Amino acid sequence: MKKLTLKEKIAQMFIIGFEGDKMPSNTYFNKILELGAGGVIFFTQNIKSEKQIKSLISEIEKNALIPMFYSIDQEGGRVERTENIHNGKKYLSAKNAYEMGISYLQDQTKQIALELKSYGINMNFAPVLDVNTNENNPVINERAFSSNTLDVINASKVVIREYEKYGIITVGKHFPGHGASNSDSHKTLPIIDLAKSKLKEVHIKPFEEAIKIGIPAIMAAHVSYPNLDTTMKPASISEKIIKELLINELNFKGVIITDDMEMNGIKNYTRLEACTYAVNAGVNMFIFRNSNKDIYELINQLTTETEKGNISEDKINESVSKIFDLKCRYNIM
Repeated sequence: MKKLTLKEKIAQMFIIGFEGDKMPSNTYFNKILELGAGGVIFFTQNIKSEKQIKSLISEIEKNALIPMFYSIDQEGGRVERTENIHNGKKYLSAKNAYEMGISYLQDQTKQIALELKSYGINMNFAPVLDVNTNENNPVINERAFSSNTLDVINASKVVIREYEKYGIITVGKHFPGHGASNSDSHKTLPIIDLAKSKLKEVHIKPFEEAIKIGIPAIMAAHVSYPNLDTTMKPASISEKIIKELLINELNFKGVIITDDMEMNGIKNYTRLEACTYAVNAGVNMFIFRNSNKDIYELINQLTTETEKGNISEDKINESVSKIFDLKCRYNIM
């Protein structure tokens, strides 16, 4: 880590996406890779066949300054990125898989893990730890194991342990819980106005239990919780929710990743404002599904803000240290 420049350290905090199913050439995606991006995220459009995705990962690897997280949202059900390989959905949603029984859920998780591993993907943005208490929830619903907290805890423990067996990094989401929302954070900023006691008892409990069994990473939601942070900042950039609750109170020592920073739930802030708040709150990595000139410039801007003292360089170093520790733990580097 001592060999890296400040800009390279900041680049390590980015998980980036790109358009198409081939390695982009002479683009900002390549520039960010060469600068030291921490990871790549794959969507359905990036995955056409087994041979193609393996070849694509191999090519990205050759261009990366530092070994990468190769990440995906592969929950099963409507959030499944390998449709082009399987000519449609292959796996059941979290809710439906859990309702088939623990052995079914365990076996499906094993299949997903082995499939991802065979392609070279090492990080899955799963399991969903949300408790779907709102039956009209437009974004979570069957993506959650259940509307019951204990069921979510029981199911998620099975999934986390199964992925761990096969060397896939799990990222529990969406902290501190998206299950009570009336709106979709892809489209707007949801506000969940529940008492802190209710949030802790119902929605935060699965995250607390996942931390106890060693979940390596957690994704923070672009959702506002007025009774956790009166400033109404989304959890993803809130010091009250990230530093005070997740890190200090729940004692989470793993990698904290934001949900996609291109979502409308975070659009009330400029990219620079959002990332500055997030780093100072204790966030370690950002997802940006687009790796264009704006994102490349954002890395430069964050470097300048850190040099000015507006972003804590200690927080940057701490983030890179956590990222490297995780990559070493899973034999990525």
